[in-house]
This record gives sequence, C-alpha cells and structure tokens, in this order.
Amino acid sequence: MFIPKSNRIAVFSYLFREGVLVVKKDTVSPTHPHIEGCSNLEVLNLVKSLLSRGFVRCTFSWQHHYCYLTEEGIEYLRGYLGLPAEIVPATHKKAATRPEGRDRDEDKFSGEGKPAFRGGDREYRSREGGFGRGGGM
Repeated sequence: MFIPKSNRIAVFSYLFREGVLVVKKDTVSPTHPHIEGCSNLEVLNLVKSLLSRGFVRCTFSWQHHYCYLTEEGIEYLRGYLGLPAEIVPATHKKAATRPEGRDRDEDKFSGEGKPAFRGGDREYRSREGGFGRGGGM
C-alpha cells in the first residue's frame, strides 16, 4: 500500500515520541484518533510493517492492537527521523521521584502485638457457637 511520506513521518514521530501506539482494527475509519492526517488503515499497515521487521511488539485485545517500541525500533526510528541519541521515547524516560510520605503518629503503630479490637477472641466469638459446621444445637 502506498502511504505518503508525510503520513509515514507523522506516524513514526508519534510512535517515537510516545513509545506506544494503539490502533483499532477498523479499516474503514477515515482518521486515526491520535494522529492527524492519517487514516486508520495507513497506521495499521505501518504497524504491520514494523512488526514484521521486529521493531515493535504488539498485543491484540478487544479489537485493538497495542504496539510497544523495541530497542531495535528506537534505533531505526532515530535514524529514519534524524534524531540525536539524547532524545528517547516517553516510556523510556526516568520517572520523577515520589515525594516522601507523611509522618505517622507513633502511638497508632506501637507494635505491641495486641489485636486491633479490645477483648481478644472471647467477645468476638460467642460461647454457644453458630449454626454452621459443627457448632450448633
């Protein structure tokens, strides 16, 4: 299938920027929801081509292709789009460190080993027993 170079660059740049791509298995949809100017069929065929060359890894579920960029795919797209080595997909960026947790009151978590409810098992279980399995009248 002939795909214009502008559409091919739009799909490849989106895939490189995000690192993942979702494509619905719908060949008659006029546009892809995330990429402007490309039909869903064009995106589907480009993903199929990248998959056959081992540049993406795809999972198919509920009529959607979930495509993940591999290391070989990153190198290929970096060369195709002419990007420097410092630029990486969003899925390969380091996550920001999480802030420290809040301070907890020490008396809540004293660690004395006592049960959370006062009185132990005696108040929880009655002496007569229940009606199920082995404790009845």
